[in-house]
Amino acid sequence: MIVRRSLVVLIALALLVAACGGEEAEPRGIVRSPLPEMAGYSLPDAANGNADFAFRADPGELLLVYFGYTSCPDVCPTTLADVRSALEDLGDDAQYVDLAMITVDPDRDDAERLTGYVQSFVPGSHALRTDDPDELWNVAQPFGAFYEVETSDDGTIEVGHTAFLYGIDDAGLLQLQWAFGTEPEDLRSDFALLLNRAKENRG
Repeated sequence: MIVRRSLVVLIALALLVAACGGEEAEPRGIVRSPLPEMAGYSLPDAANGNADFAFRADPGELLLVYFGYTSCPDVCPTTLADVRSALEDLGDDAQYVDLAMITVDPDRDDAERLTGYVQSFVPGSHALRTDDPDELWNVAQPFGAFYEVETSDDGTIEVGHTAFLYGIDDAGLLQLQWAFGTEPEDLRSDFALLLNRAKENRG
C-alpha cells in the first residue's frame, strides 16, 4: 500500500511539472484574426521633435499604443495608471516595453501638453499627434479605433473614443488588445507573455 501511494504521488508530481512547464499560458487580452499589420503606419512624435514614429516595437520588445486625450476625465487616466502599475510589477523587463499615446483631440493637445501628460504616467513615452484629420483617421482604421470630437452650442467640447490598449510586436503585428478595466495584474501577465515570445530577437 505504501508503494502504491508513493507511485501515485510521483505520477501526480510528474503531471504537475508537465502542466507547468508545457503549454504557454492563455493571454488575458483579445486576439484578432488575422493579426492586424501596423508596421507600415506612423505618426509624428511630439516628444521627439515630431520625428516619424512607426508602429513597430524595437527588436525583442513590446510597443503599447493608446488612443485618448489629455482632458479625459476618467477612462484615459485610469488606463494609463493601470499600465504604469503593470510595468512596475513587471520589474526589470519593463525596460523592454514602450508606450505611445495618440491624441484624438489635437486642437487642445499641443506638443507640450500631450508629452507632459503621457510621460507623467510612464517616463520616456511617445506623444503622437497630427493636425491632419485624414492622417489620424487612416492610422486609426487598422487599429479598429473610433473617435469623435464635437462642440455643442454652448462651446462645450465632447470627445468620444474607443478605450482599448494595443500591444504591437517587433514585426509590427498587433498581437493583443485589452479592453478598458483590464486589471493591472492581467496586463502584466500578458506583457510578460509577449516579451517572452520576443526575447530571442533582443540584441
